[in-house]
Amino acid sequence: MDQGGAAPVFSVTAQVDGDQLRVQVTGEVDMATADTMFQTALREPAKQLTLDLRAVTFFDSAAIHAVVRLAQRFPNALTVLPSPQVRRVLDISGLGDQDWLAPA
Repeated sequence: MDQGGAAPVFSVTAQVDGDQLRVQVTGEVDMATADTMFQTALREPAKQLTLDLRAVTFFDSAAIHAVVRLAQRFPNALTVLPSPQVRRVLDISGLGDQDWLAPA
């Protein structure tokens, strides 16, 4: 069935540029997909990680847990670029003031 070019429910890609890894996530990050996002971020060796969540439409507690684990693995080397939905969930969960969270 043709979905008319609808955005995928979830996708994740990784790009390495020297010591910098950029992981771009699209769609819904939930219990079924959060570990895939986490594992993709660890697949390539990197000193700096940018987690681009600007195209994320849904973000649950499993996704929060994955991001917190990445923050522990990349101390002072993680930048999270949030979508409005991700920003709201992180604000509600008390993580809206973390150093790794880029301003809106």
